[in-house]
Amino acid sequence: MTQEELFKKLIAHCKEYGYIFPSSEIYDGLGAVYDYGQNGVELKNNIKRYWWESMVKLHENIVGIDSAIFMHPKIWEASGHVDAFNDPLIDNKDSKKRYRADVLIEEYIAGIRGKIDKEIAKGKKKFGDAFDETQFCATNPNILRLVEKMEAVQNRMREALNSDDLDALKNLIIDCEIACPVSGTRNWTEVRRFNLMFSTQMGSVSNDTNLIYLRPETAQGIFVNFLNVQKTGRMKIPFGIAQIGKAFRNEIVARQFIFRMREFEQMEMQFFVRPGEEMKWYEYWKKARMAWHRLLGFGNEKYRFHDHDKLAHYANAAADVEFNFPFGFKEVEGIHSRTDFDLGNHQKFSGKKIQYFDPDTNENYVPYVIETSIGVDRMTLLVLSASYDEETVVKENGETDERVVLRIPPMLAPVKFAVLPLVKKDGLPEKAREIMEILKFEHNSQYDEKDTIGKRYRRHDAIGTPFCITVDRQTLDDDTVTVRHRDTMEQERVQVSALASTLDKLVNMKYSLLELSRVSEI
Repeated sequence: MTQEELFKKLIAHCKEYGYIFPSSEIYDGLGAVYDYGQNGVELKNNIKRYWWESMVKLHENIVGIDSAIFMHPKIWEASGHVDAFNDPLIDNKDSKKRYRADVLIEEYIAGIRGKIDKEIAKGKKKFGDAFDETQFCATNPNILRLVEKMEAVQNRMREALNSDDLDALKNLIIDCEIACPVSGTRNWTEVRRFNLMFSTQMGSVSNDTNLIYLRPETAQGIFVNFLNVQKTGRMKIPFGIAQIGKAFRNEIVARQFIFRMREFEQMEMQFFVRPGEEMKWYEYWKKARMAWHRLLGFGNEKYRFHDHDKLAHYANAAADVEFNFPFGFKEVEGIHSRTDFDLGNHQKFSGKKIQYFDPDTNENYVPYVIETSIGVDRMTLLVLSASYDEETVVKENGETDERVVLRIPPMLAPVKFAVLPLVKKDGLPEKAREIMEILKFEHNSQYDEKDTIGKRYRRHDAIGTPFCITVDRQTLDDDTVTVRHRDTMEQERVQVSALASTLDKLVNMKYSLLELSRVSEI
């Protein structure tokens, strides 16, 4: 099964099991807009809680806010979004499809990288245990030629983006002979700029004076509240402000399911530091954020850092945490050193003094900022794609069965426990309901008595429920239940009186936060 086929199966699975639905589906949907179902919203909320508590609970000098979506339009002038928040757009004249010029080139580069990986795979197969990948890459003529080609394209793209040379971008597309994926032709328009902000009017009369924007990021709500939080919270630098909220971008190409949408949710933290200390904290937050991701247990090899070729107008350093999705390594989180651009510009445009008096140095200054920004929806897709698995199970009688399982980390799973009476008689449902009453106030649990016990196990495997608790006739005799583990399918008998405490250690987020705190001390 190809990665593309796997991704299609995952999308279908998300709909079938109540994770994600196409928005407005009965009206044939709305492009790149999705609704979260009953399991999807639980997973999403658990991800947000994991992020929020790792930021706010583990750090005494980080607090949270919730700023408005609508903000004064001058904020977006000060932030540079009105003039600079745009993407290079190009159309294919034959297919009438629209693309981001830089993404077309990046996909071309990814194709070259794929050819390099194939050459390496051939070498591994040929030389076996004696294979030396470093030496092979340094001497193989095909790899050397491909690397040279790839680096040349990367350098040309970097120069074009940094100089905002749209003609150079188109020339690069032409020179690389990049064709439209739909029409297969190279009949391109000129590259032009496309602003990503949604605009609307506030008030009863529509005119330019009432023009406002749906925020394209949540960060500016933090910056304009810097003084409010610092003074009311008596915050001392270094300190951070965290926020989770909706943002909106009129993406040229919104695709790959919930990876790139026009309405999405962000988790952002702005960390304010002394000028000159920003690179120390930039490195700290790179390490801390990667530790947060890797703690989920999807495999360290699935993650990598990617340093930006083109820095945003506000940054002096930037890196992405990339994850190996079914469609390749893509950004899931950004860590940026934003200098004093944001606070400095808001001070300039508002006419209000936005500075911090440092009692340790006895001086006033505009703080520098380190930002961590992660998409909730991308993180949800990361968890789902990393957790989805299909496997063949050998039964006790030797027969085989196929099962689909979501190996979601227990602390993030939408449903932690399923309480299942073996049959719907003999007092078993009543006993199962008693156990349900014990568990449901601690963790999200489900009572399920429909279908055979085997079908219920498979259903909860597909939902991602880590533990199924089966009440059988032995339960009525010795007050024990069978606890089935999702990942191994192993079963054990547990006393009902010890059930809550035993399972809590396996699903409670606080134990993961304790482990994370060892690398998150400031």
